[in-house]
Amino acid sequence: MHFKSLYVIVLDMAITKSAKKAIRGSLRKKAINDRRKRTMKEGIKKFQKVVKKDKQEAQKMLSSIFQAIDKAAKRGVIKKNNASRKKSRLSKLTR
Repeated sequence: MHFKSLYVIVLDMAITKSAKKAIRGSLRKKAINDRRKRTMKEGIKKFQKVVKKDKQEAQKMLSSIFQAIDKAAKRGVIKKNNASRKKSRLSKLTR
């Protein structure tokens, strides 16, 4: 479902002005969180492709992927232990 249609459907359900405002805020936060999670996942997929071909190049990419994972964990998109596990598994691939 696309963002604008979701916005209209959910906004129609809210009755009070404050509830409508809360929905607008939560949809904005959802969009930001989804973008952050997508960036992290795309980085991990690229890394996994590169690791198979060139481990030196993958080692260089590792810090930027760790940064994306840490940002996602810091903002609550993923949990701290989940981030730690992802980082551990990715660094294991470069060995």
